Amino acid sequence: MFQCYPKPENYRYYTGYPKDLGPSRIIPFTSERQFVQLLHEGRPVVVAFTIKCTYTQHLDKVLEEAAATFYPHIKFVRVECPKYPGFCLTRQRNEYPFVEVFYNPEQAASQGKSVDPNITKYSVKVLPFNYDQSLYGFREYFKKHGFKYSETN
Repeated sequence: MFQCYPKPENYRYYTGYPKDLGPSRIIPFTSERQFVQLLHEGRPVVVAFTIKCTYTQHLDKVLEEAAATFYPHIKFVRVECPKYPGFCLTRQRNEYPFVEVFYNPEQAASQGKSVDPNITKYSVKVLPFNYDQSLYGFREYFKKHGFKYSETN
């Protein structure tokens, strides 16, 4: 179902030297409800869709550094696809790991009567992350798309 594909051209800027980043700032995916609540906070959310493989180990290090650097302005979430296959399969990708950026939640215009008045609909834009998988790549991506951030490290 899930296959790990190497993308070594996406890894050229990560230096790999250990840094003391403090506690992890990556939010583990636990449910779609939790994810929607995170989107409702109004900050961009970088989502890494992962499986266990050697390329994911590299991506984990990059995500840890980026999450610590851009906290709290940009949130980072890791989805372990074998645990949450339904959520991952909705992205219609077959190469793992991959990264997407969700941002700009806006309350959607209600079309007709809602079945449950407690349900709030949101419109979220999703962009593929096709830059270098490194702190530098995230920084350049955020600049290009106009995401506001300040670096904490």
